[in-house]
Amino acid sequence: MNRVAIITLNWNGADDTRECIKSLLSQTYSEFHIIVVDNASSAKDTRTELDKLASNKVTVIYNDENLGFAGGVNTGIHYALEQDYDYVALFNNDAVADKEWLKELVDASKKHSSGITTGLLLHRDGKTIDSTGDWCSVWGLPFPRDRKKPVDEASASGFVFSGSGGASLYKTELFKNAGLFDEKFFMYYEDTDMSFRAQMYGYPVYYTNRAIAYHKQGASSDKVPGLAVEHTFKNLPLFYIKNMPTSLLISTGSRFTLAYLLMLGNAIKSGNGGPALKGWFTQIYLFWFHALPARIKIQREKRVSDTYIKSILWPDLPPDQTGLRKFRSLFLTSKK
Repeated sequence: MNRVAIITLNWNGADDTRECIKSLLSQTYSEFHIIVVDNASSAKDTRTELDKLASNKVTVIYNDENLGFAGGVNTGIHYALEQDYDYVALFNNDAVADKEWLKELVDASKKHSSGITTGLLLHRDGKTIDSTGDWCSVWGLPFPRDRKKPVDEASASGFVFSGSGGASLYKTELFKNAGLFDEKFFMYYEDTDMSFRAQMYGYPVYYTNRAIAYHKQGASSDKVPGLAVEHTFKNLPLFYIKNMPTSLLISTGSRFTLAYLLMLGNAIKSGNGGPALKGWFTQIYLFWFHALPARIKIQREKRVSDTYIKSILWPDLPPDQTGLRKFRSLFLTSKK
């Protein structure tokens, strides 16, 4: 039986983490070990509460600083690689897992030879969907599929573009060959960036609707106003520039630029201009000193054709981009 390291990241959420660990300890798949990584929490008694969780099934690691989601889970992944685990499962501390969740992911990974395997992530009430796998559109914008749809409208199992970092299984072989999560992202889109890179290195992503988990969306980011906006505008260009194949830059690049500028204008109009512009300025620096060097490496080492990448891009705007749809319809109408 393959050994799995389940990594869950804590930041000032010990109560959520306790409930999360309880659900993970109830998994029917037995060959797992839980690694709780605390990201320098400031909440009182965090260390005391997390130390109570430590057991022969649970290891707790404390980071000296907040490394964000990407850096935090990388701490756990380094530990898993050192201990020679076959798989790493990432699981949000504000989520709980069905008892068959891990078994279904491992079974699907073996059956479909996927580098990343993701499942049906529901909102905590179990009535609506958080994600059935993530996608990247021909506009260069990543998004969660089926979000907010009723659970009975969940997509059928099959290959997808990306797995949600909140509840997915990764072969450790993938990290050894393609690298770990990009810590420049800190949080937001680091999971779709990892999946895009996995696809470029020849590791497909599979979604199974049999692996079910329940997520309390935004529990960490909501604690810091503007955090989500800042990292959205910082990370979207990094995600796009690092990974999009050269032959697709012209067709997707014009769309991406238009979408990004319209989103930036809307953020300023709605009162989020400060964090949005901070993210925009940060990505300009990172474009030259991080995204371009990373792009050169990824594009040089990719193992799949541009035709394959084009075939797995969502053929239209993300469903939630209502503003862009209205803008496009006005533009198309003016052309008639």
